[in-house]
Amino acid sequence: MAEATSLRGRLLRRLALLLAMVLVIGSLTAYWNAREAADTAYDRTLLASARAISAGLYEADGRLKADVPYVALDTFAYDSEGRIFYQVLDVEGALVSGYENLPAPPPATPLTNDYPALARFYDSYYRDQQVRVVSLAQPVNKGSINGMAEIRVAETEEARERLARGLLIDTLWRLALSSVAALVLVWLAVSAALRPLRELRDAVAERQLDDLRPLPIVVAPRELLPLVDALNQFTDRLRALFQRQADFIAEAAHELRTPLAALKARVELGLREQDPARWRQTLVETAQNTDRLTHLANQLLSLARIESGARAIAEGGAERIELGALARELGIALAPLAHARGIALALEAEDEAWVMGEPTLLHELLSNLVDNALGHTPSGGSVTLRVFAPAVLEVEDDGSGIPADVRDRVFERFFRLNAQRGGAGLGLAIVGEICRAHMADISLEDGDNGGLRVRVTFPAA
Repeated sequence: MAEATSLRGRLLRRLALLLAMVLVIGSLTAYWNAREAADTAYDRTLLASARAISAGLYEADGRLKADVPYVALDTFAYDSEGRIFYQVLDVEGALVSGYENLPAPPPATPLTNDYPALARFYDSYYRDQQVRVVSLAQPVNKGSINGMAEIRVAETEEARERLARGLLIDTLWRLALSSVAALVLVWLAVSAALRPLRELRDAVAERQLDDLRPLPIVVAPRELLPLVDALNQFTDRLRALFQRQADFIAEAAHELRTPLAALKARVELGLREQDPARWRQTLVETAQNTDRLTHLANQLLSLARIESGARAIAEGGAERIELGALARELGIALAPLAHARGIALALEAEDEAWVMGEPTLLHELLSNLVDNALGHTPSGGSVTLRVFAPAVLEVEDDGSGIPADVRDRVFERFFRLNAQRGGAGLGLAIVGEICRAHMADISLEDGDNGGLRVRVTFPAA
C-alpha cells in the first residue's frame, strides 16, 4: 500500500493539520500580544513627551507660551519609521505652539487608568495617516493665567506596526521550528508504535494456508488486542466452517455410498436372473432406488447452494418478496400431489407479509416444509399454509407430529426420526440453514389437531 494511504501518513497529515491550526491561532495571539505590547510602550513614550512639553509652559505679556524642549521630541529619534506631531492649547483652547488641526479626543474618550495623569489616548487620522494621540490636561497657574491647558502629541502607526510585525515573525519562526520538530518526533514515535503491527502482519503472512491457530495475544499491545481478538474469532468461525464442510462431505459420501452399493448389488442380482419377470422387477426397484438417490443428490446440492445464497444476502443481494404470493404459487404447484394422496391443501393469507431474502432459498424452504408435511399426513388429513403480518409463515399438518424431546435434533443433517419411513434426514436441516441465512426464527409446536405446526418468523422488510 502506498505511503500516502498508510496509517503513519494519515496520522502525520492530521497532526500537521492540527499544528497548522495551532500555528494560525498562535500567530493571531502573538500579533495581538505584540501589538498590545507595542501600544503600551509607545503610549508611555507619548505621555512622557506630553509631560516634557507641559514642563516648558510659561507666561509672557499675559499670554501662555510654550518652550518645547528638544528632548520632548527626541524620544522618537531612534525610530525613523514614524512621525511626531504636537500641539499646545491654552486655557481658552487657542493654539500656543505646534501643528494646526491636530484631532481632538472624541467626547466619550475616558481618562487613562494606567498612569497618574489627566490623559486620554485615542486613535484618529491626521494628514491622511492613522495616528495614535495622547491628550494631556495640564493645570496652569502662572501670573494672570489660571486654568487647564491641553497638550496633544500624535505619532503615526508605522513604528508600532513594525515592532508588532517583528515580534510576530520571531514568534512564527519559533512556532514553525517547534512544529517541524514535533512532526519529526511524532514520525519516530509512530514508527516505533507501529512496529508490533508489522510484527503481527509478518506473523500472519508466514503462516501456512491450513494454519488456523489463534494468534498469540501476549505479544500484542493493548490497542491491538481488539484486532487480534477479532482475527481469532474470524479464524474460529472459518475453522468451524471448514470442519462443517469436512463433516458434511464425509456424511454425504457415507449417505451416497450406501444407496449406490445397494443399487449396484441389486443390478448384479438382476443380471444373474433368467426370468424376464424378475428382470422387470429389478428394473422397477432400480428406478425407485435411482429416484431416492436423485432426491438425495438434489438435497445435497440444495445445502451447497445455501452457502452462496447466504453470501448474496450478506452482500446486499436480497430481494423484497411477499410471502403470501410465494405460498400461493407453491400451493398451486403442489395441489395435484396433495389431491392424489387424498390430502386437503389450504392457504390462509389475509395480510401481505414482505421480507428481504433470496427467492430460490425461500422457495426451497417452503417446498421442504410442505413436502415434509404431506409426507407425514395420512390420507384424509389436511395441510394448511398460513401467512401473517408482518412476516410470519406457518405450515401445519394432521400427521403424527414430532416428540418434544427430539425437536431440537430434527434440524441436524442426516437425522431420521423414523428410518423406516425413508428419506435422508436433510429436509428440515435445509430449512434450518435457510432460516439461519435469513436471520429468521423457526419453532416447532403441537398442531391444533395433534399434528405439527412449524412457525418461521422473518425480519420484516
